[in-house]
Amino acid sequence: MAASMSDVFSFCVGVAGRARVAVEVRFVSSAKGKGLFATQLIQKGETIFIERPLVAAQFLWNALYRYRACDHCLRALEKAEENAQRLTGKPGQVLPHPELCSVRKDLHQNCPHCQVMYCSAECRLAAAEQYHQVLCPGPSQDDPLHPLNKLQEAWRSVHYPPETASIMLMARMVATVKQAKDKDRWIRLFSQFCNKMANEEEEIVHKLLGDKFKGQLELLRRLFTEALYEEALSQWFTPDGFRSLFALVGTNGQGIGTSSLSQWVHACDALELKPQDREQLDAFIDQLYKDIEAATGEFLNCEGSGLFVLQSCCNHSCVPNAETSFPENNFLLHVTALEDIKPGEEICISYLDCCQRERSRHSRHKILRENYLFVCSCPKCLAEADEPNVTSEEEEDEEEEEGEPEDAELGDEMTDV
Repeated sequence: MAASMSDVFSFCVGVAGRARVAVEVRFVSSAKGKGLFATQLIQKGETIFIERPLVAAQFLWNALYRYRACDHCLRALEKAEENAQRLTGKPGQVLPHPELCSVRKDLHQNCPHCQVMYCSAECRLAAAEQYHQVLCPGPSQDDPLHPLNKLQEAWRSVHYPPETASIMLMARMVATVKQAKDKDRWIRLFSQFCNKMANEEEEIVHKLLGDKFKGQLELLRRLFTEALYEEALSQWFTPDGFRSLFALVGTNGQGIGTSSLSQWVHACDALELKPQDREQLDAFIDQLYKDIEAATGEFLNCEGSGLFVLQSCCNHSCVPNAETSFPENNFLLHVTALEDIKPGEEICISYLDCCQRERSRHSRHKILRENYLFVCSCPKCLAEADEPNVTSEEEEDEEEEEGEPEDAELGDEMTDV
């Protein structure tokens, strides 16, 4: 039961005031499945499309640790200065140019029943229309015995930071179907995401939940069923169906990060200042991030994940011709061309970060096998096919054992590039 392309493109939003239809989804191979291809010339730096997710949810530990985000679009709700104060642990931290903060607290609204917060009336209404009527706990928001709270607590007890998924993404999928007038349309849309074989699904679940994943998965399934059972989705609540749903989210969930402080920094970068003022502002921002790293470490953003139909069709390459970002400080995903893309050419993004892409071929393959269960055959990997089958860490360990000179590490980093 496949969704039509009009269904898929309905989740793309305007580019330059209109829907951008410069791509099409094609079947590539049994190994790769679908791929996204350009239908016309796309120039370097051009926004190929902007997509909103079918569903999105903030990570549960992230929310528990007071990273305040809109419950629908994940827009950061703290003022940039409040964000800096919390992350540095300095209540008196003051930011220059406060007028550059884009947060509009006067627009924030909460659910009148459970008090969860939204960045705007539009997000509150959108959530209510799509899934929140089913998920709203009302006055039981803080009741540990409420079925949804029991489910969330069970999830937090088995999936610790750094988080990569949320049980509430699955809950919003079910709630969306429960509330929908056209249930079949939503089931078709969710069925677009890649499916794995049973043994591959177990690997994904193991990755998310650890060595005791079978018992934990059954506990989560039982709590999930008690809180959300829906007859139209009965297959999702069986042991096999729940594992498949879990694997779908684990494989296809796209990470989302938002930050009012980051938005403020970008606005500062765009200021036209005298050289001395620019130097002072840059030094202030550098010190601010050092203070944040000392107090908070790497957890800077409001974080969550979402399911994006079109983006999920983009295959991986270690030399991608496009990249994803969230420049609007919410869940709207932008896919931008890193180079000119010709008509008929496949649009590829990277599932690895910049540092991971510069590691050895064997290290890249190890990460991709463990997290996405495929072996990359992009041009870079094919060109490096004759490299030794050792990871970057193993290469470094061998160098230390052999007592290579101190500058050898730099040479090896250059070789890996």
